[in-house]
Amino acid sequence: MIFPLKAVSIRPVGEAFNERAMDLFELYKKMYKARAFELAQAELWRQGLISGELHLGTGEEAIAAGVVAHVRKGDGVAVDHRATPVFSLLGVDPVLMLKEMLGREDGLCRGRGGHMHLFSAENLAASSGIVGAAPPLAAGFALAAKRLRPGSVGIAFFGEGAANQGMVMEAWNLAVAWSLPAIFICKDNGWSITTRSSSMTGGDLTRRAEGFGLSVLEADGLDVLAVWKAAGRAFEAARRGKGAQFLRFVCSRLDGHFLGDPLVRVARHPVTEGAETIRKSVSASLSRQGGVIGERAAGLIHMMKTLKEARKDRYGSKDDPVARARAELKKREDEVIRLEEEIDRLTSEAVEQALASGETV
Repeated sequence: MIFPLKAVSIRPVGEAFNERAMDLFELYKKMYKARAFELAQAELWRQGLISGELHLGTGEEAIAAGVVAHVRKGDGVAVDHRATPVFSLLGVDPVLMLKEMLGREDGLCRGRGGHMHLFSAENLAASSGIVGAAPPLAAGFALAAKRLRPGSVGIAFFGEGAANQGMVMEAWNLAVAWSLPAIFICKDNGWSITTRSSSMTGGDLTRRAEGFGLSVLEADGLDVLAVWKAAGRAFEAARRGKGAQFLRFVCSRLDGHFLGDPLVRVARHPVTEGAETIRKSVSASLSRQGGVIGERAAGLIHMMKTLKEARKDRYGSKDDPVARARAELKKREDEVIRLEEEIDRLTSEAVEQALASGETV
């Protein structure tokens, strides 16, 4: 474990959930640990040591911390392609995860899974890059828990775009029909890769979940205490046999769909990146090659609208859950600084260990 987090107390099934029991500092500790690991991956990617697209969970730390704080031994956790914040907080060895991303034979999955396909049998945790794969897996975890480990739950993390996949709704249906202790966590950042989710989603996801019979809760996914409280109610209900739960947290996607996402670059640097992108697009639309002029013009207009939407999105510090929590800990500034320095040091040590040895697959 990168930093010695305070152990999560395992309450007896009959004990009521206390919404005032968690200290913001303890949650911030988890959030900063997750953020430090994401930034370490980003640096390795920029150095060319991690190949392919890298999907960071920056902006989702409040959700990861607030939910994982309630996970206990015996719970099964299924995560999407932004798995590392959750895996990090579950206690999966950071050196093994980094070696996995570096393609090392001695990585967590022998270097064959990369950052999207992580598995930890010890933690009953699995992730997948297949959109919508987490809910069916969580339903399976929940079914096993109901039959073999009463009081345990199955947990799924997925984006709002994935909620349009048929297998997600099939998982909801069975979870309700069989009264499974499943908790479906929707991380709603408003984007489905480069498409606004609202433009390709019919109706409201919360009402859709209610229509399946799921118990529904919503909270601000940038407020770690709000996430922790909502998740606590859902975990308690699921553990008590009250059926499947649906949590919807609106959050940010600070680094876009993947690190280096052009939408984020344009949003953050409209003069330099934006002007160049528009120039190339206009030039392409005026080319004599390709589709008919009307289709190219329509494509250009659509791209301009997408860039305009990206400019409105959450890319600044005010939409950073880690920065928000830190601002609320001003009175404990000295403790926060010491904490951050220690986590940064241990994260750097984990990176050094990962780079020190091992053969690439």
